[in-house]
Amino acid sequence: MHIDLRSDTVTKPSAGMRQAMADAEVGDDVFSDDPTANRLQAAAAERFGHETSLFFPSGTQANLAAMLTHCQRGDAVLLGERAHTCRDEGGGAAVLGSIQPIALPQAIDGSIGLDVIRAAAHADDDHTAPAKLLAFENTFGGRAAPQKWVEEALELAKTLSLATHLDGARVFNAAMMLQVNPRELIAPFDSASVCLSKGLGAPIGSLLLGTKPFIREARRWRKMLGGGMRQLGVLAAAGLYALENNIPRLAEDHDRARKLANGLRDLPGLSVEAPQTNMVWVHVPPNLAPVFCERLAKHGVLATGTSLVRFVTHLDITDDDIKKAIKGVEAVVTE
Repeated sequence: MHIDLRSDTVTKPSAGMRQAMADAEVGDDVFSDDPTANRLQAAAAERFGHETSLFFPSGTQANLAAMLTHCQRGDAVLLGERAHTCRDEGGGAAVLGSIQPIALPQAIDGSIGLDVIRAAAHADDDHTAPAKLLAFENTFGGRAAPQKWVEEALELAKTLSLATHLDGARVFNAAMMLQVNPRELIAPFDSASVCLSKGLGAPIGSLLLGTKPFIREARRWRKMLGGGMRQLGVLAAAGLYALENNIPRLAEDHDRARKLANGLRDLPGLSVEAPQTNMVWVHVPPNLAPVFCERLAKHGVLATGTSLVRFVTHLDITDDDIKKAIKGVEAVVTE
């Protein structure tokens, strides 16, 4: 059995979550008749400071539906050049929505210079796609966005008449690191997606939050994108269980990430970044980079990357797993 540190998406539903799924009351969600899905969507909206929310099969689809709702064909969305919505979602906004992404340079914490945002928000000019949306993510590479910058960027967006969207796939990790209520990080945005299937351990699902008119339009896009599902309550029950039980325990993942980083820091040839949340980034020497993860897998540990390797802790990882992972990396670098 491998110790799987590739991502927090590899988690398995706990016994309590499985029981909640088995006991779920269900209906046809395409007709808005699934009581468990309705309860999840209402609970999330109330908890995170938006009028309503909508369940999506994935964060990628939720982000895409948000961009399609905020923008029209020929509009532009401003986002970070290394943001998930820019590089890792198949170019959906451009391909399916004819929305032009304008990729902006980012700092290591995911922030974008305010002057850069201001310059990219084109005025009414026939030569350019008018920017309608500013989108960014929290966390970014496991780092929490600086709250002061977020507040300033949101205020700037208002002055530029830009809508704002948060890709909050791991926003609960950011809230835990900053020691704030997740609502403080989610509510200020016009729309936000939050993931239930990463650190919170549900098998599938993200929620898109926004105003009632916004979510009504996003629901139409969800149908068009193939995201409308029938007896959704089985999955929604897992989401409810995740929200009610698995946010506080993220502190355990962060603690294990620190233990992992500390254990790897003194190994020869490695440079280890101090983790903020549940991601540990390790710089591997060039001679070892092409084979590092392959050799590590032979020692029972899974990670991703080459010269920069990512380890992600999650609810299926124990303290003993961290010790074994450190020994596995040590074996690779000393072979």
